[in-house]
Amino acid sequence: MTKSRNQTWEKTSRRKFLGGAAVAGAAMIAAPSVVKAQGPVNMRWQSTWPSKDIFHEFALDFAKKINDMTGGDLKIEVLPAGAVVPAFGLLDAVSQGTLDGGHGVLVYHYGKQTALALWGSGPGFAMDANMLLAWHKYGGGKELLAKLYESIGANVVSFPYGPMPTQPLGWFKNPVAKVEDINGLKFRTVGISIDVFTGLGAAVNALPGGEIVSALDRGLLDAAEFNNASSDRVLGFPDVSKICMLQSYHQNAEQFEILFNKTKYDALPDQMKAIIGNATEAASQDMHWKAIDRYSKDYREMQTADKVKFYKTPDAILKKQLEVYDQVVKKKAGENPLFKEILVSQLAFAERATRWEQDTVVNRRMAFDHYFGENAAAKKI
Repeated sequence: MTKSRNQTWEKTSRRKFLGGAAVAGAAMIAAPSVVKAQGPVNMRWQSTWPSKDIFHEFALDFAKKINDMTGGDLKIEVLPAGAVVPAFGLLDAVSQGTLDGGHGVLVYHYGKQTALALWGSGPGFAMDANMLLAWHKYGGGKELLAKLYESIGANVVSFPYGPMPTQPLGWFKNPVAKVEDINGLKFRTVGISIDVFTGLGAAVNALPGGEIVSALDRGLLDAAEFNNASSDRVLGFPDVSKICMLQSYHQNAEQFEILFNKTKYDALPDQMKAIIGNATEAASQDMHWKAIDRYSKDYREMQTADKVKFYKTPDAILKKQLEVYDQVVKKKAGENPLFKEILVSQLAFAERATRWEQDTVVNRRMAFDHYFGENAAAKKI
């Protein structure tokens, strides 16, 4: 090939390359406009909580993070419990596409598959809720949950998030001093805790949060548990009872659940899915921080303004809870292979993680007594 021919070929190739690059560049510039022209993705959700409950506020907080982080390309509207379906009907509504998504807890689907209760209803095998979420993300729980939902034909994508602190034993007419005091009580709880309290002798009725106080007021319940100081206070528990028993193993490691209709979720762009995943984890930690602030304020207000008396649940009751729970999960593992598979996975992770925690993390009770106890050092600083 001569020099002149070489130069001609190079010029022609360069023109083709630059022309192709220009077309590609134009396409890249035009692409966002096409997305924008289609408009934002709008989703209608429902929570399983009354609008006045802090849990519904957590649901709104999550939606706001998604709306803000996507720049409005994904807009989630969250309605309170009952706006479209009853609280316990959320899974079916999301799976069938009646709702695009929702905010609740896995134990509310206990009637669909008992193994769902292992995400939060029980002692967590000495794990707290944050450790259970660690098992979910890094110990195989995510894959097992997807397998579980597939086994019941639920067309959903689930994101557990938002670790909850240990929940109270419940609200009673009188302090509970021994296991026998629970025998015969008409008691509200949910999930596998139904089986545990039944094993303790209670007559259990599973009710959603918004119906509990009314049932207590009308005498349909003798006692009940829900969740935390802020929720319990705004739902009106101090209006119908002045006795709350703190500390329990029945729901020691629970967390919330974000649900998407799978068809709707799968249709989202990968970038939007990545935002959802990261926003969920950000919302999880923010919820944890907000809970510490709000729960502690309402705990104090219930003692001062509402005249509620709090008692620690006796160790004998806590020990009996563990014994009954062991019997319940052994029975369910024998009936349900998937329940057993999840149980084995959790136990393996918990043995390693809790041993590390117990050996490593200092007990903060000594520091608390030092600064705020009888001879409070905080007063001298």
